[in-house]
Amino acid sequence: MKIGILGAGGIAGVLAETMNKMPEVECYGVASRSLAKAQAFVKEHGFQKAFGSYEEMMEDSEVELVYIATPHSHHYQHMKMCLEAGKHVLCEKAFTVNARQAEEIFTLAKEKNLLVTEAIWTRYMPSRKMINDLLEEKMIGDVRKLTANLDYYICEKDRIMKPELAGGALLDVGVYPLNFACMSFGDQISGIKSAVQMTDTGVDGENVMTLFYEDGRVAVLTSGIYGLSDRQGIFYGSKGYMVVDNVNNPIGIKVYNKDRELIKDIPVPEQISGYEYEILETIDCIKNGKLECSSMPHEDTIKIMKLMDGLRKEWGLQYPDEIESL
Repeated sequence: MKIGILGAGGIAGVLAETMNKMPEVECYGVASRSLAKAQAFVKEHGFQKAFGSYEEMMEDSEVELVYIATPHSHHYQHMKMCLEAGKHVLCEKAFTVNARQAEEIFTLAKEKNLLVTEAIWTRYMPSRKMINDLLEEKMIGDVRKLTANLDYYICEKDRIMKPELAGGALLDVGVYPLNFACMSFGDQISGIKSAVQMTDTGVDGENVMTLFYEDGRVAVLTSGIYGLSDRQGIFYGSKGYMVVDNVNNPIGIKVYNKDRELIKDIPVPEQISGYEYEILETIDCIKNGKLECSSMPHEDTIKIMKLMDGLRKEWGLQYPDEIESL
């Protein structure tokens, strides 16, 4: 399938190197607002065509699927542009700025009979099933609580610090612990308690989120932009506990018994980068005429966006009207 990448930044480069190792993919084109940047990307990553504007790539009938790798402040308008041009869409997280935008995109995609899905890679990885299978086996007994954290030192990046780019920890990194919890504990949430530390620019720099589930389970989640965390996800059971190494791209799972002794050490399958899973499922769904991916159905994207909308409202974090009201 011929894929075009919209945006030529860092994430696009990792994606391009992944695609180059996938026989199912034809690395067709990349679009940037700078033709020189697009041409440099094509030369470095072995793509066929460079486009000096996003609109120019939309006019190329050869492009079948577009991977959107621009700041999430612009996802809504870029997805809309792709769908209007008849292109299937795989869009980076956070999917949109708010849930309303996500709902409008999904409605438009169905009207156009096109697939659109959120590229939050952990949803598509085999580690997801591995984790849930271990929980279902009750190797650590009954699990009533999990914790998950994701912090990076990214406070010097404009896309993180600027409200006009929908910055802050929540939409960029907090979305991963939220998805980690929902992938294993589900979405029957009875309440949320949170705390936040805002930056001088008016976005969230550190946050703590506690999700209370209707069945009595609890998920305690944190994310931040000022330093590195261990990125662990831990499930606490009646017979032991289970540690997932790196909730953002699991590299291993360790199971401990009630005496804190390691009883199982499970590596995850070798991968190109981890991005291949979302690409493969998206291509398969398109070929089979599906309009959404089972690993990240539209309903789940909307639920996560609504969770983040509620947290931002509680914190008083409102992005500029020009991106909230698109």
